[in-house]
Amino acid sequence: MRARRLRAGLRGWGGVGAMAFACALAVLFALLLPVVRSHGENGGAGTGTAGHGVAHGSQARAAEECTDPEKQTLSPDDADGPAIDGIQSREGEKRKLIVGVDQNSYRWGYRDPNSGGDAELEGFDIDLVHRIAEDILGDPDAVQFKAIPTDQRIPAIQDGRVDMVVRTMTINCDRLEDVAFSAPYFETGQQVLAPKSSTITGYNDTLAGKRICTAAGSTAFSTLEQDQRDGRLSADADLSTTVPNQLDCLVRLQLGEADAVVTDGALAASQAAQDPTVELQGDAFTTEYYGVAMKKDADDLVRRVNQILVEWRADKAEGWQHSYDDWLSETMGDDSRKSEPPPPQYLRQN
Repeated sequence: MRARRLRAGLRGWGGVGAMAFACALAVLFALLLPVVRSHGENGGAGTGTAGHGVAHGSQARAAEECTDPEKQTLSPDDADGPAIDGIQSREGEKRKLIVGVDQNSYRWGYRDPNSGGDAELEGFDIDLVHRIAEDILGDPDAVQFKAIPTDQRIPAIQDGRVDMVVRTMTINCDRLEDVAFSAPYFETGQQVLAPKSSTITGYNDTLAGKRICTAAGSTAFSTLEQDQRDGRLSADADLSTTVPNQLDCLVRLQLGEADAVVTDGALAASQAAQDPTVELQGDAFTTEYYGVAMKKDADDLVRRVNQILVEWRADKAEGWQHSYDDWLSETMGDDSRKSEPPPPQYLRQN
């Protein structure tokens, strides 16, 4: 697998200086893979994604009555359908899976500056993308990656710029109104990241009067806004610092333009690994699940991805656990049990 081939290069990152250099380069690399906003470019990700049915209607009703968003997905199936046919019918160099990803989330989707030449995207999410491409197109490298800012993930799917988004994207009820999700592939929760010298001790009253950085369009931002309205977060906590991508929050913290970052604990751990002057403060204060996001009417693609996830999690040699060990064990610890989601539950078929 790609993860194993690249692992040696990752472990060559020696010392704090290299980490800081890598962090800076990640921001620069963000300019090299622009977000393409035109519809259907390079094969048209929107092609062949129509096809409403009873299952889709059930999914839409479930979104309206949402209480457990991680359970509002379709049962696994490896059958082809209109969405998959549209992907497979692309010809020549355009015969690729078009996927929205991050390219500056360390260990999730990022470019290793030590890999030389045209640094390839790698990380836990990228492993999953290659697995999906291999299943649908027979080639793990038949992928066109598109760098998608946090607040553009849903528009990119709806506009047909991508077939799917695999980008540490939390499944929640609001998003289910706009896109369909796979079953969960990772469990996490919102957490606070702050300088080691800070008086901030977690998600509590030590955030009063502090400048908190979040990514625009993230669940962190919406959670903080709601908590502030409900009185669970101090009214004078400053939420005005928002950025397009999570790594930009770490830069704001380093520049003294923010006092704390709130993001998924999995991403926060990766950011802490890039800068030894910051650390996670307190425990996670939510429970959330990452899922693969797709168009609402792409039922066959949702079912196929869910089948791929079942097989990926069961694969002891090159599956979920292997990717965790390769990419996340050094930042999140060797015990993966708290990060692997519970057995998935699916919508009942009519």
